[in-house]
Amino acid sequence: MANSLVHLNVHTEYSIVDSTIRIPQLIKKIKAMNMPAVAITDMNNVFATVKFFNAAQKAGIKPIIGADVWVTDPEDESRVFELTLLCQNRAGYLNLSQIISHAQYHRNANHQPCVTADYVKAHHEGLIVLADSMYSDVGQHIINQKLELAVEAMVQWKQVFGDRYYVAIAQIGRDREQAVNSAAIYIAAHQEVPLVATGRCRFLESEDFNAHEARICINRGYVLADPKRPKEYTANQFVQSPEKMAASYAQFPTMIENSWEIAKRCTLDFNFKDYYLPDFPIPEGMTIDSYFAKLCRDNLNEFLAEFGPDPEYTEQDYHDRLDHEIKVILDMGFPGYFLIVSDFIRWSKDNQIPVGPGRGSGAGSLVAYVLKITNLDPLKYELLFERFLNPERISMPDFDVDFCMDRRDEVIAYVSDTYGKEKVSQIITYGSMNAKAVVRDAGRVLGYPYPVVDGIAKLIPNDLGITLTEALQKAPDLKQLYDEDDEAAEVIDLSLKLEGLKRNVGKHAGGVVIAPSAISDFCPVYVEENSGSVVSQFDKDDVESIGLVKFDFLGLRTLTIIDWALQSIEQETGKKPDIDNIPLDDKKTFALLKSAKTTSVFQLESTGMQALIGRLLPDRFEDIIALVALYRPGPLDSGMVDTYVKCKHGLEEPNYMHESLTEILEPTYGVILYQEQVMQIAQVLSGFTPGGADILRKAMGKDCCSDGATETSAY
Repeated sequence: MANSLVHLNVHTEYSIVDSTIRIPQLIKKIKAMNMPAVAITDMNNVFATVKFFNAAQKAGIKPIIGADVWVTDPEDESRVFELTLLCQNRAGYLNLSQIISHAQYHRNANHQPCVTADYVKAHHEGLIVLADSMYSDVGQHIINQKLELAVEAMVQWKQVFGDRYYVAIAQIGRDREQAVNSAAIYIAAHQEVPLVATGRCRFLESEDFNAHEARICINRGYVLADPKRPKEYTANQFVQSPEKMAASYAQFPTMIENSWEIAKRCTLDFNFKDYYLPDFPIPEGMTIDSYFAKLCRDNLNEFLAEFGPDPEYTEQDYHDRLDHEIKVILDMGFPGYFLIVSDFIRWSKDNQIPVGPGRGSGAGSLVAYVLKITNLDPLKYELLFERFLNPERISMPDFDVDFCMDRRDEVIAYVSDTYGKEKVSQIITYGSMNAKAVVRDAGRVLGYPYPVVDGIAKLIPNDLGITLTEALQKAPDLKQLYDEDDEAAEVIDLSLKLEGLKRNVGKHAGGVVIAPSAISDFCPVYVEENSGSVVSQFDKDDVESIGLVKFDFLGLRTLTIIDWALQSIEQETGKKPDIDNIPLDDKKTFALLKSAKTTSVFQLESTGMQALIGRLLPDRFEDIIALVALYRPGPLDSGMVDTYVKCKHGLEEPNYMHESLTEILEPTYGVILYQEQVMQIAQVLSGFTPGGADILRKAMGKDCCSDGATETSAY
């Protein structure tokens, strides 16, 4: 490996503005070229870190984590220069996280997130610096013919970083590059600063240059043919082979060798096994485990004293179920999670903020019920705890909690005040260039009139998530235009190269992270420039993979409308109905439902659902549950709906398949409608444990269910 090249400055699509490189294709090419390692260094972010790290390791390639950062020019704060920072180890990653996070809060007059040189130097441990010969402070001084300042800057960086400071030499055909490189090499030799070759890669293949330039124009509002637009990139900034790079640096083989030496020095790894929960305040003299167990048992005793058990169960059944759940939760180390969720729900209710009754698999937990996280007795509705928390498949619990849309932010503010603003953030999302939008963008930067481009875009079917490739197969008019019209072909060909690239960042609709210390101790934060809202730089899957705990604070307009209705009733009658204890057998309600006049009724409002209601004619609450479960692609396409309706109305006899399944399938007329039924059948017929049945249920959900059936019980 002595002469192996490692690309140490690669931007991916997650740079958002200046790269068309997708991570899977990058890893595939690096592996095909037998390169041992690669670094990604997106500008001021590490959005792609976890995805890149996992993809590289799976391919047997060493992943190097880094970022390009803007550093304020001390002589003019409106100007910045660029440094590449690579993580040697965990300390370097944490320092990079601090630097990037700090930059998000400190934007210059040009809205660029940047840090001072002193801040970088104060967080130098575990970081390797690559100073580009043109874009670093050294390079800028050389360009401005201030060689003494260039020497001074180099010396100062070397004093802090020592042998972790390199001057990066890129030979990619930039204006004045050869002269500036020569000066940088000369100064570095006299200061005994090592040199390293870089390609400043911004696209994968040489033929991707035009698509890359189009992406720049889309982001900055230019047209490709505009002679006045800035041209900062060259056609040589693709991921070049080791052989091509070695030929370019034949006079300086040490620069190639140093890229591999740097790669060997970078040994950052991630712990994807542990979870990091914030501390929950508990009474003195108690542990979190003992407090949690006592609170659950005390609350269950209060519930049983006030309401008693469901007629189908005894008090001992409730105690046995609670003891089982407590043991699983304590064994898995999650009591703090339940206490935190219970606390912010309690605070919300105390402050008259409407909270949903609970949904998803969390409703299967008796602990959640007695802690008033949910309002559903899981024994009464035969909901299974293992669907929510499976001791045989360790994963974080995940409650989806609905709040009044208008007051959801108050709950998030309470959590921030309780645990510390630096420990709480919402979660980032990434917008992508979809089919219609990318066609319009491509047509604009190519300079075609709007009516021409709009005409192409309108031929793309309105199917959710459709790709251009699928559109060309599904829409004959679009395919004909593509085959016969050169202008349309140019627009679509460019669009195909850009489609799906990350275009912008946003905020997850409900996800909130609460960390035991500052979020930046785990990953950098991103600050939305206009709103000042803070989000994690890792998306929901990646924050969970590094052990941070995601809480879902979902804003639900229906809760707001219900609250308005209750207030209106109270104003008119002087009494406010208890929404948690309304009768579930009201004849007038079912008469209205049978009429299928359910416009604006949550989850029952669509035309298709109204048609199903007209066939099923619900007359019990269980039918409403079944309606929501049946109105999904799987049941609708499989004949389950017809079977359920016919059996309900006595037009067909239920088929329970085996006498041992009668009790399980009788409530749904022999139709296996709920995931809980799948789990129960696995236990009865095959002797599965509850945890093993859940693993089977999840596998079936991935392979057989069109929607994954994650939000409700339905298959």
